[in-house]
Amino acid sequence: MIPCLFNLGMGEMIVILLVVLLLFGAKRIPELARSLGRGVSQFKQGMNSPLDDVPESKSERSDRDS
Repeated sequence: MIPCLFNLGMGEMIVILLVVLLLFGAKRIPELARSLGRGVSQFKQGMNSPLDDVPESKSERSDRDS
């Protein structure tokens, strides 16, 4: 048995996929998936980037130098 996402059966998933295909068209779906993947990768890069971009206050620098 195939595990179902959000408790949907195979028939419901096929109907949803057909509706998406009709709304966006076969040419547009790969473009949407590609842009979604780029957005997710940029979000991950932003979350993993070092905090060097955040400026330090003067008190933090003087505490660290002492």
